[in-house]
Amino acid sequence: MKTDREAPVGVFDSGVGGLTVAREIMRNLPSEKIVYFGDTARVPYGNKSRETVIRYSHQICRFLQEQQVKAIVVACNTASAFALDAIRDDFDIPIIGVIEAGAKVAAARTRNKRVGIIGTVGTVGSGIHAEYLRKLDPEITVFGKACPLFVPLVEEGWLHDPVTTEVAARYLRELQDKKVDTLILGCTHYPLLRSTIREIMGEDVCLVNPAYETALELGRLLAEKGLSSTGAQQKEFPYRFFVSDLADEFKEFANSILPYDVEMTKKIDIEKY
Repeated sequence: MKTDREAPVGVFDSGVGGLTVAREIMRNLPSEKIVYFGDTARVPYGNKSRETVIRYSHQICRFLQEQQVKAIVVACNTASAFALDAIRDDFDIPIIGVIEAGAKVAAARTRNKRVGIIGTVGTVGSGIHAEYLRKLDPEITVFGKACPLFVPLVEEGWLHDPVTTEVAARYLRELQDKKVDTLILGCTHYPLLRSTIREIMGEDVCLVNPAYETALELGRLLAEKGLSSTGAQQKEFPYRFFVSDLADEFKEFANSILPYDVEMTKKIDIEKY
């Protein structure tokens, strides 16, 4: 069956962090409709097992398939690390994650071949960024640092708070000591702390935002598959948001970071899928 190029793109995350990916898609691919799912009942994924993350990802993809999406963006680093291959095998639509695009840019931009990656315990522990980077350039040395407090600080809205600056300084000192010249923001929440991270790491360190790079990668993929939207049939609001819990809290956070007001967020029972 031919896929409708005017169908929406599915985007999912363990919670609200993937909204940074949705935001970049809105900015860079304004003709595309989006169906976003945030698994707010089961967040975080970073401390879950690989098997659990794969099961959750399958459920969400089945839900998005029901919404007749034409492609899926796994806007969660942990799900991209643990589940991407499994869901690509089981669903017959284009699926991309947020890790590969960021790794390509980091490999291209590093000058001293010393690349840092910050993320959740699960993402950093998976070693997936190091694996991608070494395939691209075997001379690259990767230094990972889990920063588990960044997510609750972002969700608390403490983006420019002295506490956040102190926590970031303590986490990032190790990577400063390793003399990395490129740093991948390996969790979808972290671009919201970009200015704090920039202040600590300095202007000479290249910060790679995988949310932005993934939006560009999605644009290339849709064009290659002949699935780019023409922007026609835009009669209603082009973005729909679903969550597994806490719809009002999600909507409030979404409205604080997205370029459009979220009119409605619907709670669904993801366990049915």
